Amino acid sequence: MATIDPRVDIGHVHLKVADIDRALDFYCGVLGFELQHRYGEDAAFISAGGYHHHLGFNTWESKGGTPPPPGTTGLYHVAIKYPTRAALGDAFRRLVAAGWPLDGYNDHGTHEALYLRDPDGNGLEFAWDRPESEWPRDAEGHLAFENRRLDLEELLEEGA
Repeated sequence: MATIDPRVDIGHVHLKVADIDRALDFYCGVLGFELQHRYGEDAAFISAGGYHHHLGFNTWESKGGTPPPPGTTGLYHVAIKYPTRAALGDAFRRLVAAGWPLDGYNDHGTHEALYLRDPDGNGLEFAWDRPESEWPRDAEGHLAFENRRLDLEELLEEGA
């Protein structure tokens, strides 16, 4: 079977939320995304750098709803990729300033990651990729993911 074209990329993620304003308060107010368009009280689209949208939110089927219970299928997390370690550090600084809790954090060798939940319980991973030349590999040259403890104090200093 032929592989997919390597230029394929994930364009955007659209999430069902319970409250549009609450989602925007977090994603724009805390994280710094920019509102690109809003459809009344039912939907909104945000991005970084003026792109049409990286994230969409709607309440069409979820207004006032609750997160899905544990043990059900669905989205595990959305990964938001930051361009530099300093940018990831800035995201962490914003979370700390807002008193936002982390679920976890790791240095995977290929990338460093923070794990958390948005106001609707959607899983998020904030990550920065190391250059591919620095990725850990086994003796055969395959990726060798790691789960080392990420130094949060160092990351916070880099984001200052």
